[in-house]
Amino acid sequence: MKNNNPLRSTAAGVAALAMFVIAPASAADPTTEQARNWAAACASCHGPSGRAPAGSPVPGLAGRPQSYLIEQMQAFKTGKREATVMHQIAKGYTDEQIAAMAKWFAAVK
Repeated sequence: MKNNNPLRSTAAGVAALAMFVIAPASAADPTTEQARNWAAACASCHGPSGRAPAGSPVPGLAGRPQSYLIEQMQAFKTGKREATVMHQIAKGYTDEQIAAMAKWFAAVK
């Protein structure tokens, strides 16, 4: 028996499309643009593009090795490294986001 109900067909189409649109972000590697957007949150303390102002007590992030940045963020996230606010900030990012931001900062020259 053929289904001629346009509402049912539309609902089925929307449901099928939603499966692709609402896919988890972790299903694919973060883009450079996403990493840059996440890294922009660091600018208020670490300077634009991770370039801390001269004489700042906060370290610059631009050009640091990716592995070092990941290691430090993980240390903040797990509480191994003491900080005033970084331990709370680091907990707000997934490991994938941390890796993407570290890659982005490492590429900034």
